[in-house]
Amino acid sequence: MSKIVAIVGRPNVGKSTLFNRLTETRSSIVHESSGVTRDRLYGKVIWNGVEFSVIDTGGYVDGSEDVFEEAINRHVKISIAEADIILFMVDVMNGITDLDLSVAEILRKSGKKVLVTANKVDSYDKIAYIHEFHSFGLGEIYPISSINGSGTGDLLDKIVDSFPEYKEEEESDLPRIAIIGRPNVGKSSLANTLLGEERNIVTPLAGTTRDSINSRYKKYKHDFLIVDTAGLRKKSRVNDDLEFYSVMRSVRAIENADVCLLLIDATRGIEGQDVNIFRLVEKNHKGVVIVVNKWDLFDKETLSARNFERAVKQRLAPFDDVPVLFVSAITRQRISKVLDTAMEVYNNRLRKISTSQLNKVLLEAIEKYHPPAVKGKYIKIKYVTQLPSHAPAFAFFCNLPQYIRDPYRRYLENQIRKNFNFKGVPLQIFFRKK
Repeated sequence: MSKIVAIVGRPNVGKSTLFNRLTETRSSIVHESSGVTRDRLYGKVIWNGVEFSVIDTGGYVDGSEDVFEEAINRHVKISIAEADIILFMVDVMNGITDLDLSVAEILRKSGKKVLVTANKVDSYDKIAYIHEFHSFGLGEIYPISSINGSGTGDLLDKIVDSFPEYKEEEESDLPRIAIIGRPNVGKSSLANTLLGEERNIVTPLAGTTRDSINSRYKKYKHDFLIVDTAGLRKKSRVNDDLEFYSVMRSVRAIENADVCLLLIDATRGIEGQDVNIFRLVEKNHKGVVIVVNKWDLFDKETLSARNFERAVKQRLAPFDDVPVLFVSAITRQRISKVLDTAMEVYNNRLRKISTSQLNKVLLEAIEKYHPPAVKGKYIKIKYVTQLPSHAPAFAFFCNLPQYIRDPYRRYLENQIRKNFNFKGVPLQIFFRKK
């Protein structure tokens, strides 16, 4: 079961710096100006053997304090709805502000686990400053310095200990197909088309969040769960909120799925947020099918489907070995193909290739094109095997694994895909010392 931690708070308290430290990345832009985190960020953390996701909720640029307060309150509410644990970040150097009080009031009413994280405690004498934050009434205060890392180990220990215990859901052995995508692409219409007319074959099951429903589809030799997270909230007039909300929903749906149906609006083409959601699928090593919806509304020319597919795959590169289907949820055009393809990708994700088969094919490919020498040293790959993991992963054993670069990694991945069917499935490739 996926676990999500959201970092919330007013602008310029160090949320992005903490995100970078927890996820061990530099992907979040850090700047002294408030509101520089325009794109909400998502990352993975593993601590004491427990894996969870972190959302950096960011801030806003421009506007008065009133606009700030309204915007931040909306984002806190979205985070509360989706996260298991909230890190409420405050700044010991500035003390309590009106915005802090506004966020704290929402968090007190939420019923969610909240860890008040007092940032910028970068020396022992500043610990005394944290006590004023007890007035929030949100429990213990966790002093940290997101810049130098002090206190973050204790905070991570508390996060891991605080995750709620999930009960195993019914039918957990069934394949899970998630319908994902940005707002207004037709996720609800597709779910209703698949399920709405055959309610007698659908068994509603409790979802992972209060407004997510897992519906069992058992028809035409298929038996799986459709995770419908679409169209369950009123649309906001603020597009930024829609984008943030759709990413939060996508994180939860993707992590609990085996295969994701990523819907794209044919009338708008593939957009930046579509690519962002696709990267979430890739990062989580889930199967994916690109479903171009509203194809009945698209002004078609000769070979337009082929041109559209080419444009989609160019945006998704380098991982572009994915099925692209053109459908209409309203007219039911090619809807059955969606289910068949989703199950094909599901089976591809489970595919196991014998070590003898792998070595026969790949050692021959390596012999034709050796890894480029580095600093006069020749790299020799002697052996390859598929690892016993949930998603396809391969280990190449060689003398100098540290010298193999991304272009050669892509060459090997292409050789695997050329010889074995992993369409729609991200592959992991590792190089290990022989």
